[in-house]
Amino acid sequence: MQELQVDNHRCTLCGKCISACFYDALEMDDRKLLSHDTCTLCGMCIDICPEAALAISKIKMNDMNKAEWNGILVYVEHDQGEIHPITYELIGKALELAKVVCYKVYCLFIGYRIAEKAKILMHYEVEQVFMYDHASFKYYKEDIYTNAFEDCIKNHLKPSIVLIGGTEIGKSLAPSIATRFHTGLTADCTELKIRENSDLVQIRPAFGGNIMAQIITENHRPQFATVRYKVMSEAEPQLQLRDNLLQCSIEDEKLKSKIEILGVNDLAKTESISDAKILVVVGQGFQRKEDLSLAQELADLLNGKVASSRTLVEKGWMPYEKQIGLSGKTVKPEIIITCGVSGSIQFISGMKGSKNIIAINTDINSPIFKIAHQPICGDLYEILPRLIKKIKSGSGKD
Repeated sequence: MQELQVDNHRCTLCGKCISACFYDALEMDDRKLLSHDTCTLCGMCIDICPEAALAISKIKMNDMNKAEWNGILVYVEHDQGEIHPITYELIGKALELAKVVCYKVYCLFIGYRIAEKAKILMHYEVEQVFMYDHASFKYYKEDIYTNAFEDCIKNHLKPSIVLIGGTEIGKSLAPSIATRFHTGLTADCTELKIRENSDLVQIRPAFGGNIMAQIITENHRPQFATVRYKVMSEAEPQLQLRDNLLQCSIEDEKLKSKIEILGVNDLAKTESISDAKILVVVGQGFQRKEDLSLAQELADLLNGKVASSRTLVEKGWMPYEKQIGLSGKTVKPEIIITCGVSGSIQFISGMKGSKNIIAINTDINSPIFKIAHQPICGDLYEILPRLIKKIKSGSGKD
């Protein structure tokens, strides 16, 4: 572990480092320069100090009392109060992990006018929902959201584990709060396990999905992890309501953001392949780019979306946001039709949770057939036109 150290014998209190620090991590107190937890160890103050009074150095780690850190905290992802489905996936995984070490599960909800929406969480097996409801939180601002997150961990709960969705906001917020506690963060996890000593085994793809890395934060708490959307099962709501909502607040000073929102424009929402109920997936069985129109026509008839294996993305035939697999997106549609996809381990890991898998391939020994509910051994150039014709005619018979 590293920390910023100040040599107060060298320091002349010129204040240049304080002016240079974007994170307000330095201040003068009693004729000394002090460093706060907001320090990110960026080194900007070191570069500007004329007296070489600042340095980043390693500190000796003492044995951590892991028993002081207890429970699992789930960050509630939302859009103007509308809770993102990934939150329920995180609660489901947290409850599963909690049973192993007899932990309780908690939630953190930061936003504006969220009290009514937070009542949904009363239906889940969550011990406490910490709510930070203030006008300053109307729009996501990394600095003050991090302040609220820090306050929750320091003043209300010392969680052993913190789970955050691998969304755009989650990818911004997680490293910011992990830095405040100088602890570890594993991003884009696709699986989580826990040891009896409370160490979280964080599993994620690495080297383009060619290996699965297992990462453990042994000497620091909390253990932070962002989790990929659609890889966990959602928690089931309970009939019995829990009185688990707790209103929290922070000092006015910590509600002041350095981020100024000049305007807000609503963008047209496009359905991600992760949210699609029906997917038609194209693979290396397609011989020409223009032939992908067959898959698009089938998807349109079924009110579905077209997705792709990694092979066609690397060829430039399909955009990356359509890629399924460890190095792409994870999907769990109601129906998935794979066309000319052999089924590598990386691909199967990204779609094996699909409810109905229909696979079309000429190779009867193709790995995709091992998980397919409806394997079809044949040429996609023969099968797709026939299938399209039958759907258009309103007949499901061959």
